[in-house]
Amino acid sequence: MVIFAQVNDMNSKVILWVCLVVIFVLSHCYSFTDERDVAAINGFYVALGSPPLPGWVPNGGDPCTENWQGVQCVISNITAIVINAANLGGQLGDALGNFSSIITIDLSNNNIGGGIPGNLPLTLRAFFLSANQFTGSIPDSLSKLTLLTDMSINNNKLSGDLPDAFSSLTGLINLDLSFNNFSGPLPASMGNLSSLTTFHMQSNQLSGLLNVLEDLPLKDLNIENNLFSGPIPEKLLDIPNFKKDGNPFNTSIAPSVAPPQSASPQSAPPQSASPPHHSGSRIPDTKQTNSSNEASSQENSGSGNNGKMSTLKVVAYVVVSVIITVVIILLIIFCISKHQVRKSNHDKLVKSQAGITGRRFNEPINEEHSAKTNNIVGQFAKGDHNDEEKENKHKIDMRETDLIILPPPPPPLLTPPPPPQLRHVEKLVAKPIAPGRHVSTSQINIPATSATSFSVAELQQYTNYFNEENLVRDGMLGKVYLAELSDGKLLEVLKLDNWNSRIPVDDFLELVLSISDLRHANIAELVGYCAEFDQRLLVYKHFSKKTLDYVIHVGDDLNGKLSWGARIEVALGVARALEYLHRGCQPPLVHQNFEPANILINDKLVVRVTECGLSSLMSSNSVIQLSGRMRTSYSYEAPEVNDGGEYTDRSDVYSFGVIMLELLTGHKPYDSTRPRAEQHLVRWASSQLYDINDLKRMVDPSLAGRYSEKSLSCFADIISSCIQQAPEFRPAISEVVQDLIRMVKDLKAARN
Repeated sequence: MVIFAQVNDMNSKVILWVCLVVIFVLSHCYSFTDERDVAAINGFYVALGSPPLPGWVPNGGDPCTENWQGVQCVISNITAIVINAANLGGQLGDALGNFSSIITIDLSNNNIGGGIPGNLPLTLRAFFLSANQFTGSIPDSLSKLTLLTDMSINNNKLSGDLPDAFSSLTGLINLDLSFNNFSGPLPASMGNLSSLTTFHMQSNQLSGLLNVLEDLPLKDLNIENNLFSGPIPEKLLDIPNFKKDGNPFNTSIAPSVAPPQSASPQSAPPQSASPPHHSGSRIPDTKQTNSSNEASSQENSGSGNNGKMSTLKVVAYVVVSVIITVVIILLIIFCISKHQVRKSNHDKLVKSQAGITGRRFNEPINEEHSAKTNNIVGQFAKGDHNDEEKENKHKIDMRETDLIILPPPPPPLLTPPPPPQLRHVEKLVAKPIAPGRHVSTSQINIPATSATSFSVAELQQYTNYFNEENLVRDGMLGKVYLAELSDGKLLEVLKLDNWNSRIPVDDFLELVLSISDLRHANIAELVGYCAEFDQRLLVYKHFSKKTLDYVIHVGDDLNGKLSWGARIEVALGVARALEYLHRGCQPPLVHQNFEPANILINDKLVVRVTECGLSSLMSSNSVIQLSGRMRTSYSYEAPEVNDGGEYTDRSDVYSFGVIMLELLTGHKPYDSTRPRAEQHLVRWASSQLYDINDLKRMVDPSLAGRYSEKSLSCFADIISSCIQQAPEFRPAISEVVQDLIRMVKDLKAARN
């Protein structure tokens, strides 16, 4: 019995140990994400204040398999954290340096404060902290990020001198330090940024000389509104996009005490103009404190330098006073005219809406619809915007004829819709509002447009929480994600970032209103929008994932289909889209960002142009605040635009000419891998468009001579006219369309 009891005791111990080992193994096998990365992201999450991010937990968890929002992994390692405009607060904390393999950190457009931690992961390549509340300066540990290629910390509250920590950042391409309070000179180590092409540092208090930048391969340099002085290095003047206004170049600050007269005869004042006891040195009149000196200066003001200074002061005061008076008068006139325009537009809106009864303006609306309309408006008035409704009551003046309720009757506005269904309950059909007309913020849920209003929750569901696997394009205004509805229908969601994600709701709705009416076979169609919380999103019909830029320069099965005739028809489709913007819209629209990356193309070689009507988002106030997606090439912009001029329809024509050159040659507009003479496409090709032999040598080799000389010559003539340096010598796009139509007809006739 004793032996039997001992055996049972040993068996129980063995079983217990086996269970413990199994539990240990299972616990470690269950967590797929690297333990170091889990610990690092937990610490980072706590430092942010544990915000409500889908999937995130403050302790443990498995980010790579549990689909934490904004977290991207490669196998078991976290490689990116991308959370834009999520209203994050707190600080970054000291856990960032514990990530083992992270490459990208993008936390732009949030409210994160504190300083930038010195413990940064050495594997970082892209570091974007734009539009937050960071204070302090850049840590010296930046020098350890030897793999860094892109960094933007613009629009924060950073200050102090820039650290001399750039020597080892030889791979840095884009750097944005703008709209902070940095001061002092540029550190000498910036001269080692041998890959830097885009550098924005406008609106700081940086001073000193710019010599440290003169040997860098810059293509885009903005130093506006700083304190840089001295002469501008000649090499910087050759930068394609160099903005330098708002700096005291070629000026000097007068010293508080002038040197002795005997030291420099030219700089000394005339001896006759000063009393004998002033012969040693002269104190400027702005610093005089001695009463006897003031008396002497006043007695000799008629013939001395002080008299001249006083006269100059009087003249300066008069000029400044006149300028201020004129500015005040102009402001008063502007305010009065603006008020009258708004009042007139409001009256027109009320009158025009009196006859609107839905999609058909002459169809009567019955009493039942009126009652439902009043019910919906009443529900909205009781919501969170009640105070704003009272303040803007004179702007709303909603009538029961303004809305049409689509059957079946919608649920109450305050009740969230079931996840798999689209929400169409507040759809309003009305006459387009002219550009500049005010749209009340109370119309967030009842927009005056036929576009569908989506909620953030819906778009998150359809895009898998804006997962990077759904990313279609990364454009100038933000990222575009593929969205799949419950019925299988595909849409594309443009998520505006940076400054554009915070534009006022009424301005955003005016934008939606203006572009929702763009209807053309070669233009991407807007079908919806979202303006909830701090999100601004535009929803388009999905057309194709491929862009003309990809097909020409990366190449796929479509590249083989780009025969000579196909290239002409592609050019014609693109030109027709531009013609519609320039002549078919009222008022006419200028695209401002016309390039192959914004031209979609499907398997049938049909093209559609994106970002139409969004030029207001590409103003200087928006583009300068891009979160790392800064443009590294301005090769599509017309010369007058690069010289500080305005965009016009002729600048779009220039961009179109560059696109035709790409179709002709297969070259990129700028390619540093080509021989030096061929790197700038327009510069290289423009002198060879008039000789047929030179033309044949330029043609894309994949065409293998399958084109006629006459057709090639006509194509070159169109290009030559479009890329003229002076805008007045470029044709209207309607003329280009007619020329391409004739080329297409000639090709078809030759085939027959």
